[in-house]
Amino acid sequence: MGQLLEQLAPEHGFEVAVRLDETNNLDGAGITEEAFRGIDVAVDFSVAEAVATTAEHLAALGVPLVVGTTGWHYALPRVREAVERHNAGFLHGANFSIGVQVFYRLAEAAARLLSGETSYEAWLWEIHHSKKKDAPSGTLKEIRRAMEEAGWSREIDVASNRAGAIPGTHQIGFDSEADTIVLEHRARSRAGFAHGALRAARWMIGRQGVYEFSEVWEEIVRS
Repeated sequence: MGQLLEQLAPEHGFEVAVRLDETNNLDGAGITEEAFRGIDVAVDFSVAEAVATTAEHLAALGVPLVVGTTGWHYALPRVREAVERHNAGFLHGANFSIGVQVFYRLAEAAARLLSGETSYEAWLWEIHHSKKKDAPSGTLKEIRRAMEEAGWSREIDVASNRAGAIPGTHQIGFDSEADTIVLEHRARSRAGFAHGALRAARWMIGRQGVYEFSEVWEEIVRS
């Protein structure tokens, strides 16, 4: 994702000036005032364990941060405290694909319409590339949350697979004796995630506070 972000950055008016990874940013050592002087915004697609430390260091420097890493939400209170204490900016999302944001709303609508139809049972399934560590993914968890908030109170069977180089496929299913309903989103590449993150980064420049991408993506798209 880092290489793809750098490749696509010029399309969004960005120049990548700082690159950090495990070789030069152990425990946030690479996030210094000198290195980030003149930096407008940072984007993080690293590992869950590094997010809180990265967020704290960047908040102290006043650099807004966009995070596409998943599996770190146990540290959200720590991140929020640092961001608010420094009046900094922070935006996070389980998935920066615009298509997936629409898919969340389809899941919500379907769950709401079928919540009272007790003859239907529901499932969620996904498959991602073998290097993706978290399972279920943040996207699948967000789909489940959207369904439950829409009024689906019955059990949802959840399954995840990891294999090959698949960018990501998510499926929602409802089944009864009468029929089956299947909704599916397939990512053809990671470019959609990168473009969404870069649009979010452009939107975050000069902003303060903590934002979740699924709550502000429509404003980002219009900006």
